[in-house]
Amino acid sequence: MREPDGGDTPITYDTCDQVTGPFYHGTKALLVPGVELVPGHTSNFQDGRVSNHIYFSTLEATAAWGAQLAAALAGTDERGHIYVVAPLGPFEDDPNVTDKRFPGNPTRSYRTRHALRVLSELDDWRPHPPAAVEAMLDSLARLREQGLDVIED
Repeated sequence: MREPDGGDTPITYDTCDQVTGPFYHGTKALLVPGVELVPGHTSNFQDGRVSNHIYFSTLEATAAWGAQLAAALAGTDERGHIYVVAPLGPFEDDPNVTDKRFPGNPTRSYRTRHALRVLSELDDWRPHPPAAVEAMLDSLARLREQGLDVIED
């Protein structure tokens, strides 16, 4: 989390209470309110990988990346889904983007080993342009080819 003085305060399981929602989760899955998302399912971003965390954001645009990339990587023509969720336990900065790619966590990306409860679907979200999605998919493919598509989970 970027502080007013320009310093960075990492969000940890002990400090997550200072982060306020709404919280968003982007995915290819069609879900209903009340369902709880839990770790231990196949990753949307790496074949054969079981995810130990559930990922979410306080920014709609970040969740849009999750939804659109998950749908594209699954080979669907759909744009994916964004859900308003409630974390049911502590969470921390997502180390896959925080300070690795985006110092200070401007994407407001988090992860948890606890459940997220789906509150509602966000129907009117704005997708990223197709060219931007293609560029991101190309970048992910290059990272895979180089063996650099490491997910800290």
